[in-house]
Amino acid sequence: MLLSGALFAVSYEHSDGTDLRGGRYTDLASVVQVQREDTAELTGEVADLNAQIERLSAGLGDRSVNRAQKQVAILSDPAGLTPRTGPALKVTLDDAPEDVLADPTRDPLDVVVHQQDIQAVVNAMWRAGAVAVTIQGQRLISTTGIKCDGNLVSLQGVPYSPPYVIVGIGDPGAMLTSIDADGYVDLYREAAADERGGVLYAEEVLPTATAPAYEGLLDLTYATPM
Repeated sequence: MLLSGALFAVSYEHSDGTDLRGGRYTDLASVVQVQREDTAELTGEVADLNAQIERLSAGLGDRSVNRAQKQVAILSDPAGLTPRTGPALKVTLDDAPEDVLADPTRDPLDVVVHQQDIQAVVNAMWRAGAVAVTIQGQRLISTTGIKCDGNLVSLQGVPYSPPYVIVGIGDPGAMLTSIDADGYVDLYREAAADERGGVLYAEEVLPTATAPAYEGLLDLTYATPM
């Protein structure tokens, strides 16, 4: 008993009251939240370094640098590097309730949000002339990738859990019309309307919303033949 008490005391002292085990995050939502916080911190550091580079480049006084800076200023907005504010359409996609997810007779395609569902809504917004689109508050650009990662969806390498909130800045009426005309979104909404329960779908017109500037990396990564 004395030996056990001594071991408990030593463990408490070294752990500072926390769990000594490295894998203490057993809850998936907690793991995702920690990864997002780490990514947000690193993204902030990248944005700060990029701002420093721009300030130093602007102070060089070189003609070629000035020309390059003017070209960057012209392309920043269409590239998604500046915030956009205006009327918007918000679409929310979510997995089915827990009792429906647990039903072994249900088709997983009808009860879980997939990357294709998100992509269909985003593409419909782009077709309607949206000037900016965000998912989970993250700005989408031409190189943004949306992919399934287990039971989560990864956006630009960061995992997100449902519900997935998609906001398009532009003409809400045009975006609603484009979504209504999309065959894939129709299939999703049919699954959402299933009387037995299914995925969830919601639309909301916003008088105004802001899409933040994209602050991630702009480097392209691609495969090359060996």
